[in-house]
Amino acid sequence: MKLNQEMLSIFQMVQKYESISIIGMNKNVGKTTTLNHILKEARGRISLGLTSIGRDGEDQDIVTATEKPKIYVECGTLIATAKQCLLNSDITREILKTTGFNTPMGEIVICRALSDGYVDLGGPSVNSYMTLICEDLKKFGSKLTIVDGALSRKTFASPAITNATILSTGASLSKSMAAVIEETSHAVKLLSTENEVDDEILKLASEVLCKGRIGIISRGNNMKILDALTALGSSKEIAQALDETTSYVVIKGVVSDNLLEDIMSTTKMYRGVTFLVEDGTKLFLTRDTLYKFKVQGGIIKTINPINIVCVTSNPKSPYGYEFDKYKFLDGLRNNLNVPVFDVIGGA
Repeated sequence: MKLNQEMLSIFQMVQKYESISIIGMNKNVGKTTTLNHILKEARGRISLGLTSIGRDGEDQDIVTATEKPKIYVECGTLIATAKQCLLNSDITREILKTTGFNTPMGEIVICRALSDGYVDLGGPSVNSYMTLICEDLKKFGSKLTIVDGALSRKTFASPAITNATILSTGASLSKSMAAVIEETSHAVKLLSTENEVDDEILKLASEVLCKGRIGIISRGNNMKILDALTALGSSKEIAQALDETTSYVVIKGVVSDNLLEDIMSTTKMYRGVTFLVEDGTKLFLTRDTLYKFKVQGGIIKTINPINIVCVTSNPKSPYGYEFDKYKFLDGLRNNLNVPVFDVIGGA
């Protein structure tokens, strides 16, 4: 689906949110370039908070020996980063708070930049810590907090952490442009999975998430919580609990190919039943399994919707090849229902 997006910049699209995360499909897809692009556009216009999920690699990519882009902030930016990362930064800063959250790079410290300069970001890898850090940055005056996502940590796109998400993709994912477009399209589809709108069902689902791992909702909104330790190993219990009165299966945790394949091979009672997951970050499904499940009558919805603001594309790979940037951009725009920007080439 092609969108007319000439009117809005990335910053204009994200400035209405209190918090956003930037997550990458792979290493070297332009995630830091996307972050710097937003920081540049936001300069002098809004008070920003900045933190990261863990620390995404070294200063130089070990495989390709290419220099990684640094993060440049303006005076007044609020930063939550690990102590060692702060020592690697060249900004003058005012320490506002020590959080007590420890990482391999030291305790997470919240500070305010008193000068322009480069910062090294390293944050917690625990969801609950990140939520509290975002709240602290807001208390200290951040109007927009940006969470720099680490490789493969897409759970931080969860609406429990940030209000909206930017997904970065690029040529480093595969030498095949078609494969990159296909994988990116699938990732956006999973993250943007349709959410449940029935308030009564959402209330029951919330109860399941508080009390257990798996819940079965039957006609008349009768609810039963299954005795399951994890969602991943519960296919047998779910299959046995399904009958002609089942309307919803509520799952806390990850939904994988194996889980759905096992259910599909054990019973036909899943057909017409809605499987409710917390949000799209919990869906670890291939295109084939998702298609098979849906075409045979299974339904998947989310309890909390994820708002993907846009996708950024990087046609260059550090592995010595690059895509035609216009073909890549057009291919993504024709296959995605969100705006796509090339922050490397400026399109």
